[in-house]
Amino acid sequence: MMILLSSILFQNPGFFQQLGDRINEGGPLAMSLILISFFIIIFLVVRAAINVSAVGHKFRKNISLINQLALIALVIGLFTQFIGLIQIFDAFESLDNVNPAMFAAGLKVSLLAPLFGGFTFLFGRISSFILNWIRKSDLDANTTNAY
Repeated sequence: MMILLSSILFQNPGFFQQLGDRINEGGPLAMSLILISFFIIIFLVVRAAINVSAVGHKFRKNISLINQLALIALVIGLFTQFIGLIQIFDAFESLDNVNPAMFAAGLKVSLLAPLFGGFTFLFGRISSFILNWIRKSDLDANTTNAY
């Protein structure tokens, strides 16, 4: 199944081409920072899942880092959107006649970074919630078995 999925994804360059195009449209610097945050969050989720039953601060530290990185990704996306909107309005202020299609295209581009940042934020927070839920149920099960 995994081989079939990977062959479909890698044979059809459309998905990765679309993703690369959207990253470039949304601003390569901001989108790259959000993408790096997303990959670090995935790494921390795996690390927290490994340490879910560990006693100590390792699990809490990983959850805290996941939450902080998720929030940073969201803030980077929103900050980039505000900068993009300011640039759009500056450009249209210098024009005499604004084309609605050009305005819509500018708004679409300004929404890419917050959308990706919001997705990263949701992924991090939902992962954090699930990991905490698993840890709580695991700790409750261990406490019940101790009696």
